[in-house]
Amino acid sequence: MDDDSRLARWRGHTEVPLVLASMIFLASYAIRVLGHGRLPEAVLDLCLALTFTAWAVFGVDYVICWRLSGQRLDFVRRHLLDTVVLVLPLLRPLRVVKVYEAVQRRHGRPHLSLHARVIVYAGMATVLLGFTGALAVYQQERGAPGASIRTFGDSVWWTCSTLATVGYGDVVPVTPRGRLAAVGVMAVGLALLGTVTGTFATWLLQAFSHEDDERSSGS
Repeated sequence: MDDDSRLARWRGHTEVPLVLASMIFLASYAIRVLGHGRLPEAVLDLCLALTFTAWAVFGVDYVICWRLSGQRLDFVRRHLLDTVVLVLPLLRPLRVVKVYEAVQRRHGRPHLSLHARVIVYAGMATVLLGFTGALAVYQQERGAPGASIRTFGDSVWWTCSTLATVGYGDVVPVTPRGRLAAVGVMAVGLALLGTVTGTFATWLLQAFSHEDDERSSGS
């Protein structure tokens, strides 16, 4: 059995467990951020332990995939997204998108067109990343001197306006880490917006081209 098939088998077996670990990571992180000052320290410590445990699971999976690939340092270059997700595990819930597609295939349900799937998945990714981005910014900004993002609602509002590339400027991050998280949210917003608009434009071009071909063949 070659390296690629072994890696594919491993990823097939670990796909669902890793999604569950991703959900545990996100839930424990959210509870710790939103429950700060409201929940008992024992609960917050448990959430922290769950967060680091899930992160360790991601690390073990990454190392095993690296060993099974047989690519050594080329694995990092060829699987850059996996490396980024390991460093920034808040992006891990995006695996839900892959599992959703796998479940659709297994149940034999009608597939959406390629363009519709891209738009739907981009929407799912936007919601997940918007929520995690709002959590990250709120964690860094709450209680900071001169901060305008003082509640999670403020953070959600800022995230929505940023992802929509509106940028009202009524609330902005002021801490270095908050601004670093903001840069990530901005980059993701631009990428997702470009994906959706590019896909929609491609669909329009194909539709108009098909109409032109039908008219030419009918004349």
